[in-house]
Amino acid sequence: MKITSSGSSITIDGRTFSGRNISISGNKVVIDGVTQDGELVGPISVTVNGNCESVENSTGDVTVNGVAGQVRTSTGDVVCGNVQGDVTTSTGDVKCGTVSGSVRSSTGDIIHGR
Repeated sequence: MKITSSGSSITIDGRTFSGRNISISGNKVVIDGVTQDGELVGPISVTVNGNCESVENSTGDVTVNGVAGQVRTSTGDVVCGNVQGDVTTSTGDVKCGTVSGSVRSSTGDIIHGR
């Protein structure tokens, strides 16, 4: 998982973090190069509380409470405001505002432009 934000708070599996570059290495959250305490288990749900440049999550739902540049997840639902780039999920529903790029879901419903 990788998130690039402009300092928005990010909630990952119920824990809230702040930082510009957030990733997961193994089962650990890494914020701006610093490994955080605690471990993640199973599908990882991510909520961005504000705007972000990009969100990539392999397994789990993604919610962006703001504008996103690009959102990708392999398995999980995507819920967000407007998207300036593309939204892609292989297995999951997409609910979002206006999308400047494309929206793709192999097996889910797509609702956008609200």
